[in-house]
Amino acid sequence: MTTAGDSRYPPTLVTLTLVSGFVDAISYLGLGQVFTANMTGNVVVIGFALAGAPGFSIERSLSSLAAFLAGSVCAGRAELRFRERFPSEWLRGALAAEAALQAVAAVLAFALAADLLLIAVLAFAMGLRNGTVRRLHVPDMTTTVLTQTLTGLASDSTLAGGDNPRAARRVSSVAAMLLGAFAGAVLVRAQGVGWALLACALMVTATAATYPLVLSARPRRRTG
Repeated sequence: MTTAGDSRYPPTLVTLTLVSGFVDAISYLGLGQVFTANMTGNVVVIGFALAGAPGFSIERSLSSLAAFLAGSVCAGRAELRFRERFPSEWLRGALAAEAALQAVAAVLAFALAADLLLIAVLAFAMGLRNGTVRRLHVPDMTTTVLTQTLTGLASDSTLAGGDNPRAARRVSSVAAMLLGAFAGAVLVRAQGVGWALLACALMVTATAATYPLVLSARPRRRTG
């Protein structure tokens, strides 16, 4: 069984961080200025909507927030039920569920455009993933929130008198989120929400399929 903070998790989590940037580009640009991965942004959007700022919807943001929390609850229950008995399959199963939900969201996007059900399905998928990743306890790899990662990068830097711990991991998280947001925005503008969601589902499916290989890639001991 892998340990919390296992050094083999980061490649998987970097890919998921890229997908998060993709997802928020899709939801904010294509589903009516709502977040489905970054709930900090969603809470702020609700505040904007309450103040009467144009273009923001309390209904869409609350639907996303409620579905995200429901997904996180399911992630916690799934860990209690499956992690001890199926340590490798537990994470792979969570990723497979996320990919399936994103595929469902893609079908809804082709059929219904910016519908509340579409927002809820996508937010539930991201809540399921966030609840799962949280249980891994890998520092600086939440896959959706960069505030603490950026704070650590600056406050632990040489300029601040630190020794730059996990700098490469932190920079890779920021770069992955930026790249995902850029790619998601380009695809939404060029092809629409449905194809962008399908791309997310394919990326997470590939991550789920390769995760056991990453997990089994243990360094060999030298003999003699």
